[in-house]
Amino acid sequence: MRAPTERQSASETRDRILDAAEALFVEHGFEATTMRMITSRADANIAAVNYHFGSKDALIQEVFKRRLTELNRRRLAALDRQEAEAGGAPLKPSRIVEAFFGTALEMAADTAHGGHTFMRLLGRTYTEPNGFVRQFLAEEYAEAVERFLAALYRALPDVPREEILWRFHFMMGAMSYAIAGTDALQLFAGKFDDAAPERLLPRLMSFLLGGLRAPLPGQGVPGENGRGAPTRQ
Repeated sequence: MRAPTERQSASETRDRILDAAEALFVEHGFEATTMRMITSRADANIAAVNYHFGSKDALIQEVFKRRLTELNRRRLAALDRQEAEAGGAPLKPSRIVEAFFGTALEMAADTAHGGHTFMRLLGRTYTEPNGFVRQFLAEEYAEAVERFLAALYRALPDVPREEILWRFHFMMGAMSYAIAGTDALQLFAGKFDDAAPERLLPRLMSFLLGGLRAPLPGQGVPGENGRGAPTRQ
């Protein structure tokens, strides 16, 4: 009976370290967060961190991997379901956006199991330069982003691929800024009470879809059927 108890204790210590690091990275950033701060909040010692992770860089990677792997799995599963239902036909752009960004916003609304904290960290990471973390995230995102961009290219055949890339980039930025918190909004809007995570999803999804459907510069409006309609600028 002793071995399972020891394994459980080691697993709990590992999770406490990951939870502490995740929260501190949100509060202070990667550079300013020290190993001493992490061990103090996790009620662990540096030997435990070294045993489970080996280094601060490895710890940062594990903080992202434990939730980002699951997030991308859910995204791809949602896309797979929609493509199966479509029977080979191109998907509506709105369905693609919902599968990628809606899944992330659902995780951001999870305040009970750490999803909200992680998505705030992810949002902060997108808006703060850190070459090591960005390179790691690019590798983690590669498969999912490739699949979703391919789906958007099929859904919007009359929209230049470069334009789709730019709009996807803008949508990622909007989502990251929104889930990172409302501190910036309060700078110019004053008290801002209606910022509950569950209220963010419909607001942001509407905004993202509006951006995707916006008139092309000097060309037209991408429609749900992928056809660009001429419009005056």
